[in-house]
Amino acid sequence: MRIGVPKESAEGEHRVALVPEVVRKLGGGEGGLEVVVERGAGAGALIPDALYEEAGAKMVGDPGGVYEAEIVVKLAPPTTEEIGRLRSDSVLIGFLQPLTAGEAIRAIAQTGATSFAMEAIPRISRAQSMDALSSQANIAGYKAVLIASTEIGRFFPMLMTAAGTIRPATVLVLGAGVAGLQAIATARRLGAVVQGFDVRAAVKEQVESLGAHFLEFDLGGDLEGAGGYAKELTAEQQARQQELMAEAIGKVDVVITTAAVPGRRAPVLVTEAAVKLMKPGSVIVDLAAETGGNCELTEAGKTVLRHDVKILGPLNVASTMAEHASQLYSRNVESLLGLMISEEGELSLDFEDEVIAGACITREGEIVHEAAKVAAGATPAASS
Repeated sequence: MRIGVPKESAEGEHRVALVPEVVRKLGGGEGGLEVVVERGAGAGALIPDALYEEAGAKMVGDPGGVYEAEIVVKLAPPTTEEIGRLRSDSVLIGFLQPLTAGEAIRAIAQTGATSFAMEAIPRISRAQSMDALSSQANIAGYKAVLIASTEIGRFFPMLMTAAGTIRPATVLVLGAGVAGLQAIATARRLGAVVQGFDVRAAVKEQVESLGAHFLEFDLGGDLEGAGGYAKELTAEQQARQQELMAEAIGKVDVVITTAAVPGRRAPVLVTEAAVKLMKPGSVIVDLAAETGGNCELTEAGKTVLRHDVKILGPLNVASTMAEHASQLYSRNVESLLGLMISEEGELSLDFEDEVIAGACITREGEIVHEAAKVAAGATPAASS
């Protein structure tokens, strides 16, 4: 059986779905698989074709040759042209944005291909090694702090010099999921005084274990939803949160925002009024820019100066560290393939397995993921 790895075509996407280390593992031993890689697929992640060839991959110059494989592994959602290359017996794995890319999901279903979204993998203990959202969010949280430390034009750590003492930077991280916790840890390693905020009371201990202060507002009960994500706030809760948040934001040098609700616009946590309270030269790095931004003034993909505060809305942050991001994603895919492929190297999809069933978006010409059905405008199946 063959696994195809195309070169990513999305603008700004430098990652690759499989790295040579994993290609070698997949092709080794009895029941070894043939991995077909498009030439140049690893270039953005600093992986030359020669390393793939040494790992046993077959290199092809035409992406069509990749899509002849039984399983196609990608990172970015497929384009219309890429979807057109899928066959009814194809298996597609990648970030498919099933809750927001309804038109693309309908198109994939129409090909008859079976597709699996990495972001739909259930967040359960035995699927942790497949959790690509977390592996890539780790990178984004780390990089956000580095961006902030470069843009602020001040020291992060406290410095005691002959010319006097420089106080440490103060950092507020909004959202204590994987990206937020990594941002907190990184800011602490750089010597900043850090606060973390999240509407989920359960993460307080995690924030404090990293040496940060947990900022608490009473918004009316615990707001943790399914899968460990935060629930969407009511209009009243959002207004109260913004009011309390503004005062805290006005006291810090750096704000890093990471709050997201799957399939919905990112909640606005930093209002223009809050930005006005920040000191000149302060920095906001908004990791939720792709879904509307946690800051009211964020412009996706741009750096803007508003009220003497620099506001950055970087996109696809994990791709800026493509080498390590590709390594982590590739290992996530390897773990998922372990559930899909038998010891004899044959495709064996067990839809009784909650990971396989939970991650499956399309199958036999239909959209089978309930939330994706809604996003695509289809009628969800009646519950039994």
